[in-house]
Amino acid sequence: QVQLVESGGGLVQAGGYLRLSCAASGSIDSINTMAWYRQAPGKQREMVATITSIGSTNYADSVKDRFAISRDTAKNTVYLQMSSLKPEHTAVYYCNVKTRVRVTLRLLEVWGQGTLVTVSS
Repeated sequence: QVQLVESGGGLVQAGGYLRLSCAASGSIDSINTMAWYRQAPGKQREMVATITSIGSTNYADSVKDRFAISRDTAKNTVYLQMSSLKPEHTAVYYCNVKTRVRVTLRLLEVWGQGTLVTVSS
């Protein structure tokens, strides 16, 4: 029904930057919240940043002032700009979207496949 395609992960040196993208497609009526989560090796998945349909944002304390979430409503795409990266930011980053599907307007939560970000020291 709804698919997410993530891109932008990779290997970067400490102090560098990356921008992740996540495009939603399919039977979308409207998208509510878009978000990024991450899961580091041996740790639980945690919220990194969220953005609502009106552009309100929320960040994990550990990434404030380093990461910025934004969205292009027309393209159903969410971005995560990451700067001043540290090795502890190494993780698989997952896109998460809460959307209403067409016709039924059922609220659906969808996860992306994840994109690996590796920060070398």
